[in-house]
Amino acid sequence: MPSYVITGANRGIGLAFVQNLGADSRNQVFAVVRNKPGATALLHHRCQVAQGKYGVFNLAAEGVAKVTGGTLDVLINNAALIEESSMASNLTNYDGKEDVLEKLLAESFRVNTIGPIHTSNVFLPLIRKGDLKKIILISTGLADLKATLSVEIDGSAPYSISKAAANMAFAKYAAAVKKEGIVVLSISPGLVNTQQSIPPPEVLAEFAKMIAKFKTLAPEWDGQPITPEQSVEMVLKVIQDATLDQTGGFVSHHGNQEWL
Repeated sequence: MPSYVITGANRGIGLAFVQNLGADSRNQVFAVVRNKPGATALLHHRCQVAQGKYGVFNLAAEGVAKVTGGTLDVLINNAALIEESSMASNLTNYDGKEDVLEKLLAESFRVNTIGPIHTSNVFLPLIRKGDLKKIILISTGLADLKATLSVEIDGSAPYSISKAAANMAFAKYAAAVKKEGIVVLSISPGLVNTQQSIPPPEVLAEFAKMIAKFKTLAPEWDGQPITPEQSVEMVLKVIQDATLDQTGGFVSHHGNQEWL
């Protein structure tokens, strides 16, 4: 009975992971959320809900250990922060607003880079005793240096920077635990429609520009975001197929460097 922990599981891609994995009665699925009473969307799915937030994921790990007997097969670090206000701005737009930029960068780094490291450390003792032994970071194609430069993607800087740092952090993590047979992998889920409301006009305008740049990057792409369900189906295949030879890598939902 494989066991999975998904952080940031109350909406979007995280919720889709719970839906997909919970549909198989052979899986033990643990959804970790910051606000357990508010995670009403999870009530309709076969999973166990644990509360966990930055700095106190040890409580969630203890709860999982009690159910599984101290083991865990797969940890999916999905929780993330992307400030909508930064999507339409590049780093040159913060002249005279250095405090705003510093706050955006610090908070993004805290949640998107440091958070998954702490979470992985807390669950590592369980992973060591699991059968599958996989630690996954849900990253983004926006963290890819080559793609950023080739089509000049300058928006969403705090998110992109913090995710690029997280990719390196997980490469370091992979180097530290490879000898234990643990696979560590950063995976971009693709361009996924997770919007629950209509963004402000300036964000929509920036998104349209970004779509045009993405089309240049991948001319064969149809220009449409995929659903969380479609993304998760593909990401789970990548996780399933991941081997120790790939540990520390950064791949897309296709299992390669095609981000769309």
